[in-house]
Amino acid sequence: MIKGKKVIVVMPAYNAAKTLEQTYADIPFDIVDEVILVDDASTDETVKVAAALNIKHIIAHDQNKGYGGNQKTCYNKALELNADIVVMLHPDYQYNPKLIPSMVNLIAANVYPVVIGSRILGKGAMSNGMPAYKYFFNRCLSLFQNLMLSQKLSEYHTGFRAYSSDVLKEINYMANSDDFVFDNQVLLQIIAKKYVIGEISCPAKYFDDASSINFSRSCRYGWGIVVNTFGFVLHKMKLRKLKILS
Repeated sequence: MIKGKKVIVVMPAYNAAKTLEQTYADIPFDIVDEVILVDDASTDETVKVAAALNIKHIIAHDQNKGYGGNQKTCYNKALELNADIVVMLHPDYQYNPKLIPSMVNLIAANVYPVVIGSRILGKGAMSNGMPAYKYFFNRCLSLFQNLMLSQKLSEYHTGFRAYSSDVLKEINYMANSDDFVFDNQVLLQIIAKKYVIGEISCPAKYFDDASSINFSRSCRYGWGIVVNTFGFVLHKMKLRKLKILS
């Protein structure tokens, strides 16, 4: 716990057997109360490794539900366990679990209700291996969304996030996509509810065993962001209803 608030880390996992142990070892259990791992029908031994680590809450999907579908299971379980703060951490060790105390402290101290770990703050993204095309499109899409949404976030695409449970209860994340655009839709819902989003610098690692989507899926993800962002604007202008905001 931190400041009397229960902290739960959720890990949406897919073929994370090689990196799960290292990720789990760096979780700060002096403040993290419980860990939930949701395996999305991996073809490796992710569940076996999780069991060997004595992770208490392991949920294994019988069929692959997608990155967004995995997170829906994660958050539903965290809220069922009465979390006050929920941290979404990828088990591929791309993001540093040692930053969890900094993120959750900002929420526990009522500074921000949502905190994201930004790979763009600072100059570490490309030096740590982010592909040039991903960095370029990250910057372009973030600029586009900042202009359209009147925000000033350094990036919208990080997979390292901490939420107050009140935020997760307030937004309809179950209406979101089961694919990768889920993360961006969550931010749109949070912005629509006028929650302020905090950021901390989070240098991410890129290596062979770290999960990453290919170029074609990146393009589909980018197009989904454009469509949802325009939908957000039209929804706020009352010209069209966007399902995820209804």
